[in-house]
Amino acid sequence: MYLELDGHGPHYTQLIRVLKSAILDGRMGAGSRLPPTRELALELELSRTTVLAAYEQLRAEGFINGRVGSGSYVTGLQLTPLLRHVANTADTPTSRYAERARQFRERRIGRLHFGLRYDLRYGDPLTNPALNAAWGRELARAAAYSPLTVTGSWGLPALRQQICEYLARRRGLHAQPDDVLIVTGTQQAYALCARVLLDEGDTAVLEEPRYFGAYHILAAHGAKLCPVRSDDDGLVCDELPDEAPKLICVTPSHQFPTGAVLSLSRRIELLQYAESKRCWIVEDDYDGEFRYDAHPLAALRSLDEGDRVIYAGTFSKTLFGTLRMGYLVLPAALREDFITAKYLSDVSSPGIEQAALAHFMESGGFERHLRHARKELRARREAMIAGLHRHAGERVRIVHSPAGMHVVAWLNGYDHDRAEALITHAHDRGLGLYPMAPHYFTPPAQSGLLLGYCSLSVAELREAMQLFGECLDAVPAGAY
Repeated sequence: MYLELDGHGPHYTQLIRVLKSAILDGRMGAGSRLPPTRELALELELSRTTVLAAYEQLRAEGFINGRVGSGSYVTGLQLTPLLRHVANTADTPTSRYAERARQFRERRIGRLHFGLRYDLRYGDPLTNPALNAAWGRELARAAAYSPLTVTGSWGLPALRQQICEYLARRRGLHAQPDDVLIVTGTQQAYALCARVLLDEGDTAVLEEPRYFGAYHILAAHGAKLCPVRSDDDGLVCDELPDEAPKLICVTPSHQFPTGAVLSLSRRIELLQYAESKRCWIVEDDYDGEFRYDAHPLAALRSLDEGDRVIYAGTFSKTLFGTLRMGYLVLPAALREDFITAKYLSDVSSPGIEQAALAHFMESGGFERHLRHARKELRARREAMIAGLHRHAGERVRIVHSPAGMHVVAWLNGYDHDRAEALITHAHDRGLGLYPMAPHYFTPPAQSGLLLGYCSLSVAELREAMQLFGECLDAVPAGAY
């Protein structure tokens, strides 16, 4: 039986979704026998307990029933014709936004592989087992002491105060709590920027290569996207458009995905450009906390005398992905418009989680976690780079960027077809590799890989790099 999990959430919920889909679209008709739990667990490389939990939930919802000594069978549901009719009514997009957004229905850009032993995926933060217990204590405390009324749209005052103190210490950015807006992660930050600052057809500058999240949101909003090249010193300001854009999106502390740092001279040039063109800059500081060779860099906004920079930070990368919380530091002229847009979006961010995070920061737990994470990530980064030097050698060119949670490795002599063959072969060997090309509007001539190291231990990364070298041996550069 062919079933493919979607990779979102616990395995048993993924299995429930895929089985429901198979039942509702008719692939498993009424009376069909489901595979035995032990057999399906073996086929999908899941535990039998996971499969049993999924079957039990489907049984409780009436999708299947069990027959003693025989197995589990699909019940006689009559839903398929209705569902197909409903689906057909939406063939024509109901709005211009829906039409533009349809091109982004496939949202697994950063996750090409599932179930591999060595998956070098990027974007996931470091898993720190001690953080689970600490966060559980903070949530319990917050639940006991927090009022149950809705938090204001700006966010909890205590959390906004802690963010201001942290930014002053670590990023050289001095702000007041009234400048800070709590959001549910970087995605909502970009969505609010699009709603407040852009009309359909307005120009927005994106770095080339670019961050998928910003690209998807701005394109769905109807912005006219203008890619501007990045090099070893970050965004090439000389190539900014003569006609003023409404918005410029940059990752100056650690350009995503190349890892370049925007030089001081270009930071000043970019700020002067924004002031002269009266446009706004979104500074996405998605992983500025993780530098391994020096103190954290000062934020671009710390140099902003014209108050044109919107600073976006996130806790989803520094703590864990399921904590959907981030923040914006806003120019004074935009505060009220952003808080109104936030209110219209979801009223406010979760209050108990905000209270837990505020106390976690105030007690020093947040920075203790960051110190641990930096130490561990540095060890993993060094293991990956040492493994690349040892097993790949001159066949790859590693981009030097002692920061972040991934490494960029350009493949010498590989065109894009050959790189795809390498990725496919590696997948078959249990190694998940991710190409650089999809991050470009116009893919470069040379192929590269974006290799994340957060999800594997030092020992696993050493094994993964040895396997990578073997894959390069099996799929060498050049034509077939």
